[in-house]
Amino acid sequence: MTKPVQSIYSLHFALVCLSSFLFSCSFNMLIPELPAYLTSLGGAEHKGLIIALFTLTAGISRPFSGRLTDTIGRVPVMAVGSIVCFVCGFLYPVLGTVSGFLFLRLLHGFSTGFKPTATAAYVADIIPRERWGEALGFHGLCFSTGLAVGPAIGSTIRLAFSLDALFYTSSFFALMSIIILMNMKETLQHKLPLNINAFKISRKDIIAIEVLPAAITTLLSYIAYGAILTVIPDWSQHLGIVNKGLFFMVFTVASLLIRFVAGKASDKYGRVSVIKTGLILLVFALVVVGYARSIIGLITGGIIYGIATGILSPALNAWTVDLSEPGHRGKAMATMYIALEAGIGLGALFSGWYYQDVLTTVPVIMYSTAGITILALIFMSLQYNRKQKKSRPILIESES
Repeated sequence: MTKPVQSIYSLHFALVCLSSFLFSCSFNMLIPELPAYLTSLGGAEHKGLIIALFTLTAGISRPFSGRLTDTIGRVPVMAVGSIVCFVCGFLYPVLGTVSGFLFLRLLHGFSTGFKPTATAAYVADIIPRERWGEALGFHGLCFSTGLAVGPAIGSTIRLAFSLDALFYTSSFFALMSIIILMNMKETLQHKLPLNINAFKISRKDIIAIEVLPAAITTLLSYIAYGAILTVIPDWSQHLGIVNKGLFFMVFTVASLLIRFVAGKASDKYGRVSVIKTGLILLVFALVVVGYARSIIGLITGGIIYGIATGILSPALNAWTVDLSEPGHRGKAMATMYIALEAGIGLGALFSGWYYQDVLTTVPVIMYSTAGITILALIFMSLQYNRKQKKSRPILIESES
């Protein structure tokens, strides 16, 4: 007799997804307007640091968030991420200098260093193992919805009202995310009280060796995203798009449409084969974006890019959980996110350094990131035979 399949769709899971959506909206709505804002402050040559500094502190905080997630609990760590977003939204209008802005980007990065790590562990706690791919895919869909509508909302508020209104709206979304978290039940079974020892990090707390294959693939594939965050707002405007958040909305909507199916596919067919498919599409998307000389061309590249990331994200998350040790999911997810932030940061830093407000460099940046993505595909091909057994989905067993 076949065991009934437990549903992942509960109020509990819905609240997790809603909180992540609001959190994602909060910091993503700022991204399209920050390059022009930094230029207005006199820091045009520092555009690459907008994302690089954000991801630097996000990466540095991952070992701490991973350890805290596995000791004091998932919910408090998620709350820290939302609180940082709430505070930063109010500080941007106050610190109106280049140095103040760059300091805030460092501070703001702690938000994504904490919340996504704890949230992924939380989802793995409340969802059956054989449904991880589907659940993480659906959760990623909600997070990516924030990535899609956030920039569009942000640019709309900036055009209709003011930049200060945009910053305060960002804080309001973070506040709503915090309110939801206040009513969520903790899932860590053996919590420890918060003390100074929780912040003592040894080398073994920084990296979960068992999930390195997923982490390396994540790093190589997210370098392109760092470059896109840095140069696409200007590239969009150059091609005639008034709302600089449109590209982000288009690629994220495409990502949303594929994520749910992609998560199920990785549960059924295995993580590695699905990830390789996503990497191939990602290379193609970056070439199309680099070659684009019209709005249609850029939007087409954005759609393909969205499909690629919609396939990759849930599969990489689920593969990381597959390879992790049950008692160290927080550390495992932190390792994967360290790689993700490192990839985004490196992509932003080097693209910003090469870009220097010279639009003719954008195609070269896109083609270069496509080449790096090919390295990820080669790595996955080398991993296939060795990791195939580990990356196969956990099937629901039948009993007589």
